[in-house]
Amino acid sequence: MATPTPEAHVTQRQDGPIWLRPEQARAGRPAERSRAEITAAAVELADREGLDAVSMRRVATALGTGAASLYRYVATRDDLLDLMTDSVAAEYDLPAPSGDWQTDLLTVARQARQIMRRHPWLPAQVIGRPALGPHGADLLEHVLAVLADHPAAAARKVEAFALLGGMTALFAQNEAAAAADDATHRTAYLRRLAADGGHPRIAALFGPAGAGAGAGAGEGASAGVGAAPGDPFEDVLVRALGGVLG
Repeated sequence: MATPTPEAHVTQRQDGPIWLRPEQARAGRPAERSRAEITAAAVELADREGLDAVSMRRVATALGTGAASLYRYVATRDDLLDLMTDSVAAEYDLPAPSGDWQTDLLTVARQARQIMRRHPWLPAQVIGRPALGPHGADLLEHVLAVLADHPAAAARKVEAFALLGGMTALFAQNEAAAAADDATHRTAYLRRLAADGGHPRIAALFGPAGAGAGAGAGEGASAGVGAAPGDPFEDVLVRALGGVLG
């Protein structure tokens, strides 16, 4: 039987989240690194080259050590991804609730959007592999404090928290895709469909009532307070949160 390589640990199941496990394996040499150092190196690598570039081997190289040594601190790549997601949640500034839940949640959402812009790999993690570590728990606690006087049930408030993160991630993904692609081509295609006579409802989007709302990422849509002109992010988020909370 072949001897398992360090990368084989990636497929092994671990019991409980990474934050409930010891910082370092009990056996072996004294600690030379910390999870925080390893996580910071992985975040820097992902910010620079994308999430696909993050492997135990690449992170170890950035730290000037061998990949095998990292498994004494982080058992799997999935654990590392969870640590990365939670670490950037430390970038939030969470002031005391003002008493206006919409304003306070929009403050969180604006920060989330900026954090996702700084870390372009984050939206896919929030949508596909949400993690709730110590910093994420602080954010949840803040959102629940903001909604403390809201009459919605506790479960609805947790749903609102998830919705806030998920919708912000979707907007950030769309924003990044629009920046990478030529959005004007898509707009031109929609205008051509609007003019062909076979798509009257698409055509209506480009009329006075639609004001070009179908032209691109939020063109002509109403924006929330503090949002850029033509940016529907905050308006859509407030309506979605209102629907969840009632």
